[in-house]
Amino acid sequence: MSGAEIVDLCRQHTFFEWSAQASVDPIPVARAKGVYFWTPEGKRFIDFNSQLMCVNIGHGDERVTRAIAEQAATLAYANPFMATEARARLGARLAQIAPGDIDVFFFTNGGADANENAIKVARAYTGRHKILARYRSYHGGTAGAIALTGDPRRWSVEPGMPGVVHVLDPYHGIERGWDSAAQSLAMIEEIVQLEGPQTIAAFFLETVSGTNGILVPPDGYLQGIRDICTKHGILMVCDEVMSGFGRTGEWFAVNHWNIVPDIMTIAKGLTSAYVPMGAVGMRRPIAEHFRDNVFYGGLTYNSHTLACAAALATIGVYEEDDLIGNARRLGPVMTRLLEELAAKHPLVGAHRNIGLFGIVELVRDRKTKEPLAPFGGSSEEMRRLSKLFREEGLYTFTRWHTFFTNPPLSITEAELREGFTLIDRALSKLELEMKG
Repeated sequence: MSGAEIVDLCRQHTFFEWSAQASVDPIPVARAKGVYFWTPEGKRFIDFNSQLMCVNIGHGDERVTRAIAEQAATLAYANPFMATEARARLGARLAQIAPGDIDVFFFTNGGADANENAIKVARAYTGRHKILARYRSYHGGTAGAIALTGDPRRWSVEPGMPGVVHVLDPYHGIERGWDSAAQSLAMIEEIVQLEGPQTIAAFFLETVSGTNGILVPPDGYLQGIRDICTKHGILMVCDEVMSGFGRTGEWFAVNHWNIVPDIMTIAKGLTSAYVPMGAVGMRRPIAEHFRDNVFYGGLTYNSHTLACAAALATIGVYEEDDLIGNARRLGPVMTRLLEELAAKHPLVGAHRNIGLFGIVELVRDRKTKEPLAPFGGSSEEMRRLSKLFREEGLYTFTRWHTFFTNPPLSITEAELREGFTLIDRALSKLELEMKG
């Protein structure tokens, strides 16, 4: 099929997420390899967002596709009340790489239902009802996960699941900047007291916030959250769906701060999105609670054999190709390239990265720091930038006044520089157009 035919049929018969359907303009994708993908007509794009921050090992790795095919030929599916070798091996392997004593896992279909089930675990284990979460957060689109979510994607489905209390982040946007760790922790401690610590089951937080800004917590912040949770018997739940599996230059982002959460949710990079899968990892004492107490959760595709095989093979690729080391080594290179963009382009108001997890915030004026698009919205300039990226052959995620730099961890320095060259050209064109 041609690209136009693919787009036309998809628009006629399928729904696109988070969009008014009349406004969608998808890129038709025919094939992908490494850090690139192609349209049916042969136009090449460099994938500077790992699709949805998930294809961490790059596209088309035959070690993973072969493992999936071999598993399909042997045992394509077994219901989740059964035990399989793929499930057994994956649980044991994750126990080896997870932080601290997190060594028991409930497998899900993705990140949203990992967070859904983490809510169930936390409430059942503690006997408490309330959940703390942050405003600048996204935890998934399902009922419980979207209630945890703090950003505007939550608004349309409210009132949602009861019991969620949102707190402010250390970051208050480009115009107001950052609180210190001490200021933010004092605010959280006060909210815990006002809500009643004995009523709070868990505090859910993205270790490094993803689509809300690649918000790298100030030193002392996560340690302080860990201390508050321990003090009050509140479970610390780290959402590593996006930041896990090497994205930040460590297996998991919590490793940067030597923190062991009570529960950790994972997905995306677990299988590099070759097959859908997520998981809830928990510390041994929490798992022990459910030896004699029923866990009221279940999914038809829990521990799906193809997903388990894909995850095992993906973990093998991370290790064989030292992709986590590659993200760690290229992180400073990305920082320098972001600094060069900022030096050249007045539109760049701020930038951040940790490993290969990066973002650029665009402003109309560096003095006033007015964002190039409003909170929760877009602008003609940001829509134009998205089109310019496409014209240049670069795919990345644009949201509000930001765009992201999250390439596959398999990227080379030359490919990374190629992507930034395309970004540079697109920003130059936009700035020229804005001058009129």
